[in-house]
Amino acid sequence: MAAVLRLAKLAVFSTACTHLGSALSLDIQDSKDADAKNRPVTKVITLLKDMQKQLQKEADEDEAIYDKMACWCQTNDREKTEAIKTAEVRIDGLTTKIEELTAGSARLNTEIKNLEKEIAENQDSLDKATAIREKQLAEFNAEEKDLLQSISALKAAITVLSKHHGGSTGFLQMPKTHMLGVAAMLQNELSKHASLLQGVLTPNERRAAAAFLQAPGDYFDAAPTFKQSYAPQSGEIFGILRQMLETFESNLSASQKEELANQQAYGELKAAKEDEIKAGQAQIDSKTGELADTDEKNAQAKVDVDDTKASLSADEQFLSMLKEKCSMADKEWEERQKTRQLEMEAVSQALAVLSGDDAHDLFTRTFNPSFLQSSSSSDASKDFRASASQVLAAVAAKYSNPKLGALAYQVKLDAFTRVKKAIDDMVAQLLKEKDDEIKHKDFCTDEFHQNQLQTEKKDREEQDLTATIEDLSMKIEGLAKAIEELKGEIAEMQVQLKRAGEDRELQNKEFQSTVADQRETQKLLTSALQFLKDFYHKKTAFIQKQEPVGPPPPAGFETYKNNAGSGGVIQLIQQIISDAKAMEAEAIRSEEDAQKAYEDFVKDTNASIEAKSKDIVEKSEVKARAEGELVETKEAKEAVILELEQLSNYNAQLHQSCDFVLKNFDLRQTARDEEIEALRQAKAILSGAKFDNFLQRS
Repeated sequence: MAAVLRLAKLAVFSTACTHLGSALSLDIQDSKDADAKNRPVTKVITLLKDMQKQLQKEADEDEAIYDKMACWCQTNDREKTEAIKTAEVRIDGLTTKIEELTAGSARLNTEIKNLEKEIAENQDSLDKATAIREKQLAEFNAEEKDLLQSISALKAAITVLSKHHGGSTGFLQMPKTHMLGVAAMLQNELSKHASLLQGVLTPNERRAAAAFLQAPGDYFDAAPTFKQSYAPQSGEIFGILRQMLETFESNLSASQKEELANQQAYGELKAAKEDEIKAGQAQIDSKTGELADTDEKNAQAKVDVDDTKASLSADEQFLSMLKEKCSMADKEWEERQKTRQLEMEAVSQALAVLSGDDAHDLFTRTFNPSFLQSSSSSDASKDFRASASQVLAAVAAKYSNPKLGALAYQVKLDAFTRVKKAIDDMVAQLLKEKDDEIKHKDFCTDEFHQNQLQTEKKDREEQDLTATIEDLSMKIEGLAKAIEELKGEIAEMQVQLKRAGEDRELQNKEFQSTVADQRETQKLLTSALQFLKDFYHKKTAFIQKQEPVGPPPPAGFETYKNNAGSGGVIQLIQQIISDAKAMEAEAIRSEEDAQKAYEDFVKDTNASIEAKSKDIVEKSEVKARAEGELVETKEAKEAVILELEQLSNYNAQLHQSCDFVLKNFDLRQTARDEEIEALRQAKAILSGAKFDNFLQRS
């Protein structure tokens, strides 16, 4: 503002200087013409009229400059006030948003932790249920195996006793080895299943069984007669065996039903827990995404509020500067208007005095040549004043300095002491302006240099921050991709784990069916083999009867011989039984191997899931830190950009303030030195120096 006004002032004064300098030069030359008696006063009147025009022109130019300044002040004041109000409202809104997002982030973190805890509890419950189920299955398999063996043994014993209990073979005597085998089996079953048979056998049956076990060979008659029978004793033992068989079969059926119920309950529990885990994991994934979005919005809101605060601070500083500058412009305008008005009034009054008829007659008489010749030597001091006034007026006209013009006028009227003091004051003022301008030039040069250095530094910082932002963005993208891949791998392993569990259940069912078929086959083959052995290995003793007296009987039967193929059949059945047992053992081994492989697979898969979950947590933490660093780097970049804008604005202000000074520094310094030299010459003239020397030097 001051530079603009000073430029306008210099332009106005330069124009006035041209006219005044020309007029004064003509006046100095024409003063030698003694015949022009009225020309000096006429020139003064002409100069005063020119000064009136110049003052009015300056007033018009100042008014135009002030109008532009006032428009600039009003427009920017209104815009910046509105911008500050908008920024304050935005900061309040962003602050509220940050508080809400922070609270939402804390809530989501808490919910995610609770869901993770719930999933861990469900997984623990499922693991415990799986362990219990495996234990139940192992107990059932052992119990089923034991009951099947017991049932098979009881059926074989019942088959043996059924041959000697009634029927057409009742007359045959039971082999002792068979009786001992039945007794050993009965004792083993009573001992092994004592708790199961508790309350099943009556005391009489227990006593009969005990008697049979104590002496199985003597329990029945060793050599019964034709009319005797061991049916009551064998029938009681036969009944005990049947009752034990029914109890074992009933218990086996109940165990199998219980196993099916347990298997179904476990399947339902497993499905429910897996659904709960899946639902919890889905909620965690959803809330994790929501948390990331919330944190991103929160970080962006913080960046926005910082940017808005920085913009608000810059607007407030600019508005403060604007108000101060506009206030100074108003004051300067008022002062210039007041000063110019006074100056115009003084010029008008002087013009009115010099233009009057009385003044014209007076000047005609005063500047008459004869009068001048008679009075030219009366007052030498007036010549000194006139000479000094001419020097000052010439310099004032040359450099458009109104103060020098006023001083030239005062030289004609005032005493030398006051004039010299005024000259000294003006010289001091010019020297001070010169020193201030030199300081201002040095300040401008240094500030331009510092501004350039800081701008280059901030440009490098911006480039470094941009590269860092790109690196962090690529790192975050890679981590996000890796996390998604790990989640996909975990989901795939969970699916494979579920499928392996289902396959294991199907394999176990197939194993149970295979073992049951093999055992049933062995049982049937053993029964058939027992029948064959009972017949072919038994030594039959025919009872010799005393023939009645009479004719001899016809020829009897030939010696009975076993069938020639009986041995091969028995060996084949034994081989088939051995093969069935081998197949059962192979199935058991395969089942054990499959169960172990399944357990190892579950263990390895769970370990892999745990490792990948841990890797996800670690990568998520690294990603969160990288995102935090990215937000901080972006904030730093925004700050650097803001600083670059401020440096650019300051550079523009420096150009506005310094360009004129730097461009015209040498010219202004030379002009000011010449003004000082002229003032010193005028003072020397007033002190008694010869005017002709100065005119020659000029």
